Amino acid sequence: MTDRTALASSDDLRAHLIDQLNSVLRRPGMHGEVEAAVWFVVDHLLFLERRPEAWREQRHAWDRQGAWSPTGVKGALSPLLPPHHASGVASVYAEFAHRQGWLRPDRVLDSETYAALRDTVGQWSRRDRVWADVTAAFGPPSVLFGGTNPLYGKTLGYLTEDPAQPMVSFHLWNGAEPGAESSWPPAHPEPLLLAVRCGDGAFVDRFTFTPQGQSRRPSTPLGRATVHTDGR
Repeated sequence: MTDRTALASSDDLRAHLIDQLNSVLRRPGMHGEVEAAVWFVVDHLLFLERRPEAWREQRHAWDRQGAWSPTGVKGALSPLLPPHHASGVASVYAEFAHRQGWLRPDRVLDSETYAALRDTVGQWSRRDRVWADVTAAFGPPSVLFGGTNPLYGKTLGYLTEDPAQPMVSFHLWNGAEPGAESSWPPAHPEPLLLAVRCGDGAFVDRFTFTPQGQSRRPSTPLGRATVHTDGR
C-alpha cells in the first residue's frame, strides 16, 4: 500500500502545475487541444489556491470584451486569424496567467522599453514584416508561444513585471498559399507577421493588421466589426 506521508506538499503541487501551465502555453501543439489542456491545469491551480471564482470571472470578462465564444477563445480569434492558430489562443490565456502570477517569462521589459514598443508598434506594423523583423526591432520576446521551427506559426509576447500592463502579442503565420497542391512544405522560409494585439478594450479593437494580415483574414461573419489596419 502507498505510504500517504510521501505525497507531495501543496506547495510542490502548485509549483508542478505552474510548470505544466507554462509548458502548455509555450508548446500548445504538443498538448492536444490547447484550451482543454489550459482549462484542466487552471482549474486545479485555482482549486489549490481556493480561488475557483477567478476563472468564472475571467470568462465573463472575456465574454463582455468579445474574446469568448461557445468554443472558447478559439472562436473569438476565428474571424481575425487563419485557422489552426493555437499559439494565438495560448497568448490570450497567458495574459490571464500573468495576472495570476503564474507566467514565467524569459524576458521582462522595463517600463521605458515597454512604453517605446507601445508608442512605435502601431506605425511599424503598417508594413509587411516577418519573424526576424520583429526580433530585430524589439528584441527577443518575453514568451515565445509555438516553438522555434520557422515552418510553423507562432506568437511572440512582450510584457513587463506589472500585470496590469497588457502584453503586446505579435501573431505570425506560415502555411500554404491558396490553391497550392499540397499544404506542406509552407510557402515561406519564416512566418509572416499578420497582426499585433494589445490593449484592454473590445477584443477586435486590440488588433493592428499588417497588409498581409488583412488580406489573409477569414471572412468576417455578419454582425462582426471590421478591424482596420490603422487601429490600435
